[in-house]
Amino acid sequence: MATNAKTGKVREVKAREGYEAALKIIREDAAVIIKELMSPDQIRRINEEIQPSMDQMGVGSKVPDDWLKDFHGYNTKRLTGLTTISKTFREDFLDSDFVHQLCEKIFLEDSGTYWLNSAQVIEIGPGSKAQPLHRDQWQYPVFTHCGPSAPEAAINFIIALTEFTDENGATRVIPGSHKWDDFNQNGTEEDTIPIEMNVGDACFLTGKIVHCGGSNRTKDFKRRALSVVIQASYLTPEEAHPFLVKKKIVDTLSPRAQRMVGFRSQFPKQSPGVWKCDYGEMGDALHAWDE
Repeated sequence: MATNAKTGKVREVKAREGYEAALKIIREDAAVIIKELMSPDQIRRINEEIQPSMDQMGVGSKVPDDWLKDFHGYNTKRLTGLTTISKTFREDFLDSDFVHQLCEKIFLEDSGTYWLNSAQVIEIGPGSKAQPLHRDQWQYPVFTHCGPSAPEAAINFIIALTEFTDENGATRVIPGSHKWDDFNQNGTEEDTIPIEMNVGDACFLTGKIVHCGGSNRTKDFKRRALSVVIQASYLTPEEAHPFLVKKKIVDTLSPRAQRMVGFRSQFPKQSPGVWKCDYGEMGDALHAWDE
């Protein structure tokens, strides 16, 4: 069933080659490393913008379920609400032409529109064990039953805010797992390979591929990533963005960035639209919220 981790390899492209180079590989492999997706200056600014919030956070899960505690990580911090917290994220990523070009090619044919599922900083602390193996589309169980030929439910940009190494907890994937007949199977840790990256590189995954955060075997290094999941617009996002993003921030966003965080209506294919106001575009009602 599983691809041998010793022979599997995730291919790389450089962001400056354009979105089509990444799209070709993601269509075939469900995973690609995009080199230099974000510049050193962009990464520096994101890290500076999020640091006060990260300093205030405790580690571990906020839920009582044991499996979710393992999934969230006992010595891991997970910061959400990035649209409000980071000006660089909302201006340089959420409204990125490169990102939207990829999203349009992946989602428009199947689902019509797309929006932001979640954007979170994941900081894996020293001594952390590997996260349970999973597929991002697990949030929507019907896709597990649909198998490899189903439309894409979600895609994930995992951007290295620090160096990613095998030792410090780099994301791990099972090459070829997006083609398995039974998506209830998730392989073993021995099937995985690490995605080692420089700061600013991104591991771009579809929701079908099995992956996990790796174990951090260092004594003092905190591996930090920005994970941005984007999904088909007929699915409910993980983050309740309209309740979390401040109106004064929304007013600064472009219409397509507003749609990403739930302040515009969605029009999936063969649908009269969802997330509407008086059966029309909810964006037209934004001005009324100031009253």
